[in-house]
Amino acid sequence: MSTVIEQPVEARLVAAAPRMPSIPATLHYDRRDPFAVRMTFPAPATLEGVDVCWTFSRELLTDGLEEPAGDGDVRVRPYGYDRTVMEFHAPEGTAVIHVHSDAIFRFLAATNALVPVGMEHLQLDLDHDLAELMRDAA
Repeated sequence: MSTVIEQPVEARLVAAAPRMPSIPATLHYDRRDPFAVRMTFPAPATLEGVDVCWTFSRELLTDGLEEPAGDGDVRVRPYGYDRTVMEFHAPEGTAVIHVHSDAIFRFLAATNALVPVGMEHLQLDLDHDLAELMRDAA
């Protein structure tokens, strides 16, 4: 069984310019890091001209489908009946995108099939992680 889920999503950048084209993005989930979700934007879609990856909690993404969630660098909230707004805050500025909510629901259903919510702790290898920390401290 695969340990990673990747799902392309269509994101629309909210900007002052009229109707910017959609930008591709990819949602990632890896059961080796069971609490986290990553969203990656390809180099052509970023100001820096390099791939940009944001990591945030699966719980934040889930909660943001129903009500505004997050008060840090990543914020998620519903928008209308079929969209979700995601805000990414960085020192350089804020990017705001719209994503079809059904794409996020499908992604989260796949992550839940891989690692059910509430069972994430069973995926952690705390002995290994502690050994790595101790090795790095020496």
